[in-house]
Amino acid sequence: MANIEELKKYKNIHMIGIGGISMSGIAEILKFWGFHVTGSDSTASETTERLIQNGISVVIGHDLENLAKADVVVYSAAIKKDDIELLKAKELNIPIIERGTFLGKITKAFNNSICVSGTHGKTTTTSMISVCFLEAHKDPSIQVGAYLKQLKGNYRVGNSEYFIIEACEYVESYLKLFPRTEIILNIDNDHLDYFGNLDNIVKSFDNYIKLLPEDGLLVINSDDANCRRIAKDSKAKIVTFALDSENANFIARNIKFNKDGFPCFDVYYNNNFYKTIKLSIPGMHNVLNALACIAVCHEYGVSKEDIKNALEKYTGAHRRFEYVGQFNQGVSVYDDYGHHPTEIMAISHAVSQKEHRKSWVVFQPHTYSRTRLLLDDFAKALVDFDNIIITDIYAAREDNIYNISSQDLVDKLKNTYNKQALYISDFNDIVKYLKDHTIKNDIVLTLGAGTVTNIGPMLVK
Repeated sequence: MANIEELKKYKNIHMIGIGGISMSGIAEILKFWGFHVTGSDSTASETTERLIQNGISVVIGHDLENLAKADVVVYSAAIKKDDIELLKAKELNIPIIERGTFLGKITKAFNNSICVSGTHGKTTTTSMISVCFLEAHKDPSIQVGAYLKQLKGNYRVGNSEYFIIEACEYVESYLKLFPRTEIILNIDNDHLDYFGNLDNIVKSFDNYIKLLPEDGLLVINSDDANCRRIAKDSKAKIVTFALDSENANFIARNIKFNKDGFPCFDVYYNNNFYKTIKLSIPGMHNVLNALACIAVCHEYGVSKEDIKNALEKYTGAHRRFEYVGQFNQGVSVYDDYGHHPTEIMAISHAVSQKEHRKSWVVFQPHTYSRTRLLLDDFAKALVDFDNIIITDIYAAREDNIYNISSQDLVDKLKNTYNKQALYISDFNDIVKYLKDHTIKNDIVLTLGAGTVTNIGPMLVK
């Protein structure tokens, strides 16, 4: 059970940006522990509605009334420094704590925080480890970056020493955690608006692994050159996984895919057969995610049978190649959160392994800075889809100081790769175009971390 004595000085906790996936999970955990939690968010969502239904006061807009009663104010990284509530908290001398720092306090309350990090695959791998621990009745506390049906949400409060969480590298919030185990899935070019270049990202992950105690555990991808580069700096026990490196502790062999693109493979541990594993989610990238999960679970004493059963039951987290429904008498719609070229290439490969006629992708680039810096990589990642629609860039936290637009990506595809793509801004126009041009056995994929997810339900209603 978590030791929450250090947190008890905060009886009333107000959260700015409470609708965020991590903030909402923290809010639910705090309420379960008996704290009085209030919050505000700029936008109403399913998440804010769920918080309200669970007895947490949420104001859409600003909530100066509840803020004034708070013992501490927690805010997300998306909140700007001139935010009205932040300024009011400072005026009232109420302590303010950034989300990552506060999450660190929560991880400190557990003897065994298992932190899943990496540029890609965090949510899926966190979910996989979580369902395996649940299958083994280890009663973990969990916070994952998406809705997980086994949790009926994105969090769980258990009564054990285990806390399984995603550890995000953005603004280096993961450096504020207190991990006993770290999983590093990969290290890639992302969040360059903050890090500037890949070398700085690698240095940050190097600092992250130095947080591990000597009796801790580092599970790391030995196929990834950047992971190999930093692993030597860890004082903790190291366990490796890989698809290509035969020297890794956990590897997959005899990989086969069924008509849905779901893999079946033999796991080998230190070159000895371990277990045959079947997944109910598509893609080679998920074989790698599963190996990371298996490595962690093995170290924590989860049985092979529990691992096998849990992974076969796992059908994915929300917005991870999630099936939405059908339209036009047999056009299948899927939705995915992927918003980095590496993720898009993995999804493109997964689509190619599913039986279908033609593929259609509707891609919404996420942030102007990422689109500008990785424009050619995005074009290269999208080129294998049969049909490509690009909609407007989702700004998230940014203003367009980069002189970039979605039309630039359409032009890059045409001029560099001789690939035709359409720029369509309005979602209603996208829906009409797809309904007019798709036929039975086509696959439509909505792709991106923003509002593009709304298109799927519009198609299948």
